[in-house]
Amino acid sequence: MTTTSAPPDELISDRHLNLLSVVLLLGAITTILDTTIVNVALDHLHDVFQASVADTQWVASAYLLALAGVIPLTGWAVERFGARKVWIIAVSLFLLGSALCGFAWDLPSLIGFRVLQGIGGGMVLPVTITILTQAAGPARLGRAMSAVMLPAQLAPILGPVIGGTIVDTINWNWLFFVNVPLCLLALALAPKYLPADRPKPGHRLDFFGFTLLTPGLVALAYGISEAGGSGFGATNVWVPMAAGVFLIACFTVYSLRTKGSALIDVRMFRRRNFALASTITFVSGFSLFAGMFLLPLFYQVVRGNSALVTGLLLIPQGLGTVAFLLASERLSRFVDTRLTVAGGIVLTMIGVLPFAFSGGSGNDILLLVGQFVRGVGVGASLQPIMALAFAGLARAEIPNASAAFSVVQRIGAPFGVTVVAVLLQGYLAEAGTSGAIIDAFDATFWWVFGFSALPLLLAFFLPSGRSSVTRS
Repeated sequence: MTTTSAPPDELISDRHLNLLSVVLLLGAITTILDTTIVNVALDHLHDVFQASVADTQWVASAYLLALAGVIPLTGWAVERFGARKVWIIAVSLFLLGSALCGFAWDLPSLIGFRVLQGIGGGMVLPVTITILTQAAGPARLGRAMSAVMLPAQLAPILGPVIGGTIVDTINWNWLFFVNVPLCLLALALAPKYLPADRPKPGHRLDFFGFTLLTPGLVALAYGISEAGGSGFGATNVWVPMAAGVFLIACFTVYSLRTKGSALIDVRMFRRRNFALASTITFVSGFSLFAGMFLLPLFYQVVRGNSALVTGLLLIPQGLGTVAFLLASERLSRFVDTRLTVAGGIVLTMIGVLPFAFSGGSGNDILLLVGQFVRGVGVGASLQPIMALAFAGLARAEIPNASAAFSVVQRIGAPFGVTVVAVLLQGYLAEAGTSGAIIDAFDATFWWVFGFSALPLLLAFFLPSGRSSVTRS
């Protein structure tokens, strides 16, 4: 087979970059979609396997914990084996896990195969970021980040639609078999379009750092996942969260003091742009990502829509984000980066208002318009921030930075969403009527509106200029 891969130190053409983005997206979108597709079907799986709700929840939790636990290894793996090889291995593991999940004969086997899925899926996104960032170069960094953002924005929309359709019309096994053709296509195209790179065979794994960071992330992620149902005061929540924070703190001290190559070099966070982008990404969990969590619940609980209809109603938000991503490269030539991000956050706040004022019977058109506005704001907020995180980094620093940034994303977004979920749960616990349930959602949307002040304030500390983030 002929290959169009560029030499490792040369940038590829625009056409090749577009084709490369498509191949990488085929692999990435399945790993992100798999979360929302399966979450929609948990109640159905509970009936299929005649299991308790708590046991069935591990179908989702096992995947998410494996996802978080494997991320620290990606930076080392990319340097040791090469980004293209690691991406192919990761997608292959996800493909194998998906096929085995589809053939699972009981709940324990399904949970075990979900762990295998998560190990592959957890490596795909950070390696995707590494490949795209290195291939695009500084001048096309904004375009690369737009491609990375697409799966994350499409998953909340397509997941409920696909998952609801499969459960209602086919069979639960196809929740996992649906990944197989996309992964096979991605793997078939990868050797031709993924750039070759030079691995470092002698690059050793930091085993001590691994024993600190990976258990720490898994413990923290587990505590956060349990907090949504038990609250932060429950023993099964604060104990693993405290253990996770302690282990991560120990790793941070170790990484700062080690003279060798730590699993993740936390000195990366001393860089102003990377630290600022990571901080904004983390606090956005309380507003941008929490809003994505609330919208489907609003339609299902307050408006009584099915999962399938809810997915269709969420389409305007995705369209808004895609609209911004398509216009972002041209917009970056005329609008200051700080204004783009701050304006995007303001748009997300405006998009929340129709839901906060809806009273459960708001105008459908106004709600859909609010979603579109919010979607534009999400794109304007997140795309420049992701580009900022990697702007100015040397090529050799990108694998480590991708892993570090992915850790922030995997912890920050769920933590912010869980805080908002706990707030909503508290309001609902006191709600005895349908009117009180509506009031609970209205109040929680106002919390999301208020939390948006955090990233909005930080946006004004971003570097000024029309090209400092998106194009350099």
